[in-house]
Parts: sequence; structure tokens; C-alpha cells
Amino acid sequence: MSTASVTSRPGAVLADLLPASRTRDIALVIGGAALTGIAAQLTVPVPGSPVPVSGQTFAALLVGTALGARRGFLSLALYAVVGMAGMPWFAEGASGYAMPSFGYILGMLLAATVVGALARRGADRSVLRTAGAMVVGSVIIYAVGVPYLALATGMTMSQAVAAGLVPFLIGDALKAALAMGALPTAWKLVGRRG
Repeated sequence: MSTASVTSRPGAVLADLLPASRTRDIALVIGGAALTGIAAQLTVPVPGSPVPVSGQTFAALLVGTALGARRGFLSLALYAVVGMAGMPWFAEGASGYAMPSFGYILGMLLAATVVGALARRGADRSVLRTAGAMVVGSVIIYAVGVPYLALATGMTMSQAVAAGLVPFLIGDALKAALAMGALPTAWKLVGRRG
């Protein structure tokens, strides 16, 4: 299958540009989980918050968008399960599920699925549509992560918002800007090759 026919086919995501096989899908799922685990190690502690700024949210949204809903879900599910089993690849080398920030990981799983579905509808093809997909994904992550943080720590909801949402907005805007540049550019480069 030529690259040109893949890029013009409705419903394609970047991963679909690779020759289709079960081996490809397995490698993409494992690679997406590994990328998320590696990106999670890029952390900056946030004073007053048990949640650090990390690269894992960017990786989770990128994995979902590039792999599509099914593979994105499987990739983040693998990331979560292996981390719960003891692999120290959550933010700051953490593992397990008894941590206040685990809700964000659950939110990333859902967000990767949703942004993957949006990418199949072309949400990764232009700057504005990519921005919209990244905002939707971020909202999902916080919609799960912040209430989980409140329950896990005994914070009020307003305290959880102050500790688990507000300090991350600037970083999320920067991550969205990276995605807004990278994803549409990748499609343009592939289109030129095809």
C-alpha cells in the first residue's frame, strides 16, 4: 500500500502508514507504553503538590493521537498495568496504584482513547484541530485525576484543583503547542513523500 493512498484514506492515523500486521500493532503498543514510561521520568516537582510536572501526559496524548483509539488504549493500559505490577516507570520512578497521582494515569488511559478516536476523524491534521484534541485530552486527564487526588489525600475539591490543576496549565499549553506543530507537520511531510 502506498503512502499516498494511506494519507488520503479517511480514518487513518500516523501509525497506519506502517505496513499492517499483528507484529506492527504489538510493537506500537509496547513502544507507546515505553515512550510514556520514559517521558514520565522527565519530571519537575511542584511545591505544595504531590503531583510533579512530567512528560507522561504529553506522551500519552501523542501515543493516542498517533496510534488511534484502540492501540492508544492498549498502550496506556499496558503502561498502567506494568506500573501497578511494580515497574518503576510512573513519574519520579514510582510504581503501584497507592499514590495520589494514580488518577491521572487512569485519566491518560481514557484521554489516549478519545484523542485517538478524534485523530481518526482528522483532528491531528491541522494546528487548530490538534489544539482542540489536546485540550479535550487534557480536560479528560484532569476530570479523572483531580477528583482522585482529592479522595486519595483528603483534600477538598478546591484544594485539589489548586494543587493538581492550576500549577500545570502553563506546561500543558506548552505541550499542546508542541503537538500542534509536530502532528500536522508529520502529515505534511508524509503527504510530500507520497
